[in-house]
Amino acid sequence: MALLGAASRKDLARAFHGVNAKTAFDVERAHKWLQGRASPREQHVYEDWAKLLDLGRPAQWIADCDSAAFLDAIASRHQRDPEALRRQAEGAAAPVSPQPDHGLSLAGTYACYHNSVSPYYRGRLIRGELTITAAPASQRLSATYEETMAAGNRFRLDGAVTPKRALHIGVSEAAGEAQIIFLLFPPAPLVSVLAGIMCCAPLIGPDGQPSATRIAMVRLPAASPRLREAPAPLAPQASVAEDLAALGLPIAEPALVDQRIAALLGGGDGGGTDHIAIDAYHALADVFDRNLMSTASAAAPASTRGVLGFRPRVRST
Repeated sequence: MALLGAASRKDLARAFHGVNAKTAFDVERAHKWLQGRASPREQHVYEDWAKLLDLGRPAQWIADCDSAAFLDAIASRHQRDPEALRRQAEGAAAPVSPQPDHGLSLAGTYACYHNSVSPYYRGRLIRGELTITAAPASQRLSATYEETMAAGNRFRLDGAVTPKRALHIGVSEAAGEAQIIFLLFPPAPLVSVLAGIMCCAPLIGPDGQPSATRIAMVRLPAASPRLREAPAPLAPQASVAEDLAALGLPIAEPALVDQRIAALLGGGDGGGTDHIAIDAYHALADVFDRNLMSTASAAAPASTRGVLGFRPRVRST
């Protein structure tokens, strides 16, 4: 916890879920581990530990080592002062040099809600799943965005997270053409929700119509199987608060949640969504294509005008 900057067991759980959404890490059992009353029994926990801490050691080594060897390995791998880490872990008052934020505050699973950009679900909300993971040895953040369509097919797009003035997430299909860009507000300190704009072409639709829509991403306590099983399109007039509760997030004020979600997602002149009409694009391209051809023809030497698509005049002999 000292190495990762985790202030609580829940923060530590989020870090474990960041490397494995199905981790066997359990907050209550972790309380016993920290008190020295028990040790993890599932081998998968040590495998997740090896990924999370990036020690360059196998999971079995972590399961078998003592606390002194564990501390030495952490300090050596991440170039930290072992005694400072020990004092921090024991809650001593001695100051510890601040360490860079590796983005673990963003790591976790988010339920995402956006207006449909597909013509087949126009006017409906779409639910997606965003998973952000952070490598403890670097400042790089990675993201995976997934949606399960009504027909059962599932889209998965992977990419990177860039936390600058605005939070930028770019993801794409490994073996497909789909790409999505999320441009989000900088997260508030608790990172309970992210919100901003989603730019893409419809994942399902007859053409690649460039579209932008507002999106809200709500952090869940843990990954939910329902996110993978339930179809992405929500029922008309569905309650987002009820959907979040079904995903495992307790909601104290459901009516207020639905009101604030509707205000964010449905605001603006376009009702939260903007589609560029293909006929408007064709009309614009037509006028500039003709403009380019006519101006290029007039400016080109006579010997090259035929190359531009204009037949040179041939004199009769």
